[in-house]
Amino acid sequence: MEDLAVTSGEANVATISANLSSVPILNGTNFKDWKENILIVLGCMDLDLALRIEQPTAPTDTSSSELRAKYEKWDRSNHMSLMIIKCGIPEAFRGAVSNNVTKAKEYLDEIEKRFAKSDKAETSTI
Repeated sequence: MEDLAVTSGEANVATISANLSSVPILNGTNFKDWKENILIVLGCMDLDLALRIEQPTAPTDTSSSELRAKYEKWDRSNHMSLMIIKCGIPEAFRGAVSNNVTKAKEYLDEIEKRFAKSDKAETSTI
């Protein structure tokens, strides 16, 4: 039984690695393709919950187990999404977004704001 867990874990790591390698590095001219790939990868990995719904209310000592589970699922999605998004962004671009942004949806929106300007400028020159 232990071998199955190890094999399953190795397959999971291989799947994650394959998914991440399919996302191009954001270079300033490929934002639309990069974002599309990020959204597909997060969706396929079932990690896009934090991008689709607002953060649930944080559980308290009296919260139901259902509410706790819902929050934990959202929190994991948010944390993993942020890591994956940041993984595809060069350090120079990461500095353009405040370190105070802790939600994946907000982080992606901030990146989009930075590149929407360059997309508009590029379109006007064409």
